Amino acid sequence: MRAPAPAPAAPVAAPLAAPFLGVANSVTGRFWTGPEAEVDRAAQALAQQHDLPPALSAVLARRGVTPPEVPGFLAPSLRDLLPDPLSLRDMDRAAERLLTALARRERIAVFADYDVDGGASAALLVRWLRAMGHGATLYIPDRIDEGYGPNDAAMAQLARSHDLIVCVDCGALSHGPIAAAQGADVVVLDHHLGGETLPPALAVVNPNRQDEAAGLGHLCAAAVVFLLLVELNRRLRGEGRTGPDLMAMLDLVALATVADVAPLTGVNRAFVRQGLRVMTRRDRAGLRALSDVARLDRAPAAYHLGFVLGPRVNAGGRVGAADLGARLLMTDDPHEAAALAEKLEALNAERRDIEATVRAEAMAQAEARGADGPLVWAAGDGWHPGVIGIVAARLKEAFGRPAVVIGFDGDEGKGSARSVPGVDLGVSVQRLAAEGMITRGGGHPMAAGLSLGRGQLDPAMARLGDLLARQGADRGPAARLRIDGLVMPGAVTVEAIEALEQAGPYGAAAPAPRFAMADVRVEHSRRVGETHLKLSLGDGAGRTLDAIAFGAFEGPLGPMLEAHRGRSVHVAGRLEINSYGGRTRPQFRIDDAAAPG
Repeated sequence: MRAPAPAPAAPVAAPLAAPFLGVANSVTGRFWTGPEAEVDRAAQALAQQHDLPPALSAVLARRGVTPPEVPGFLAPSLRDLLPDPLSLRDMDRAAERLLTALARRERIAVFADYDVDGGASAALLVRWLRAMGHGATLYIPDRIDEGYGPNDAAMAQLARSHDLIVCVDCGALSHGPIAAAQGADVVVLDHHLGGETLPPALAVVNPNRQDEAAGLGHLCAAAVVFLLLVELNRRLRGEGRTGPDLMAMLDLVALATVADVAPLTGVNRAFVRQGLRVMTRRDRAGLRALSDVARLDRAPAAYHLGFVLGPRVNAGGRVGAADLGARLLMTDDPHEAAALAEKLEALNAERRDIEATVRAEAMAQAEARGADGPLVWAAGDGWHPGVIGIVAARLKEAFGRPAVVIGFDGDEGKGSARSVPGVDLGVSVQRLAAEGMITRGGGHPMAAGLSLGRGQLDPAMARLGDLLARQGADRGPAARLRIDGLVMPGAVTVEAIEALEQAGPYGAAAPAPRFAMADVRVEHSRRVGETHLKLSLGDGAGRTLDAIAFGAFEGPLGPMLEAHRGRSVHVAGRLEINSYGGRTRPQFRIDDAAAPG
């Protein structure tokens, strides 16, 4: 076997420029950096040539959008951005096998992962088959009893009663289980990092298989399934037949793309933009019911997919019945959808309670171990495998390092890991598995899963830390806050914020713009709950803007802002629209503050 490629060298940190607004040490200890001179010049050129608001021009310039690219960027079109499905290896073979199964009325099973991406992928394929008059068996493994991905027993059982098994959002490394599917063909539609050898499937469609050159590694599994459906519809048109309406399915692709933290660049932007438009129609019974139980009373944005709807769809796979989320996304029955949504809402509340307990224990462990190295990790007995991924994400956010959280049941541990930008966690975990330091492991750059024995824990974590250090993970994030530009309270309107949304959706690899307000006066302030602070910011000329600082009293931000009532401050944060009681108004979400120098 060829030796794994060496980890990339650590990048060299760029020197800090002069602090923006003179803020070299904010109340949270950060150095504010503003847009570079060339970005400012590019923003001015964009504003002049396309008559754009300055704030929007600043965001486009930061993204590197040139004047000729502006129209296409502000209105991303699937017609222009959708890749040819046949650019992916094995797509031709997968499409041919699906159409053959339809023609012969063969028995089809869909084996899916238990998260949002897996559920949405399964729903896309099952709903397409249903529209073609063909049923399919859904199989989603139990997170605790079976773990992630195909297993020998389940695949052998499905093969005895089905002619074709399609694995979605899993299967890339499932050599044994796919071999166990004797008597049935297997097609894999995945996006996780593949190994040096492919599993013995009829087709493995995966933009992240090692011999793939299509350049589509940023796609989630649901997007891969969607490309297969595009190819299937194209072949049907060639036969003079009409396939299902794929544009109406983009809400599922959007949900999966955001929930799986896929980068919102290229075609993913178009998937999410178009998918959000589909979602506003509230045609899908499951998402409509879920929005209602979540009290989502406005048109959804990417934020709601990632932090409101996504966690609820995930709740079944985490602490309840693994197939609840997929069933919700598949159903057309409003009564079934309402019942499933209520169940997922209750399970999500249970998940939050479990998560809080594990998070407190993991945080204490990580703090005791120290966070100066390249890896933050924690492990405990009985930690629920359904929440360890969320807790790993919390540790990553708290310490600015890649994080691993492992729950043990006896001597067997199952772990979940989350990374920081610029550090490929998946390739490092896969290398651990190749070296025999863990039982199994894999994933993608920002997230991974692993299994190991109790005796492997300490050496595996030491080795993983070493691999991550080679990628610069031990340097941690620079204590700086990037600012896209200046705004003042009087210039912030609902219309201006809606214009900024044209550069969205915002999310992974496309963060929402952050602006600063200089020398604004804290006119009023009041606590909301135990940790939040509601404010009114004035410009000294009678114009004010509502603002809020979430979690402000969990650190120094809240006390500082509260103490500056009636005085001037510099603040940094994000612009948003607050919809409440049927009214919409602009609001500034404060991330940081500093006293004027």
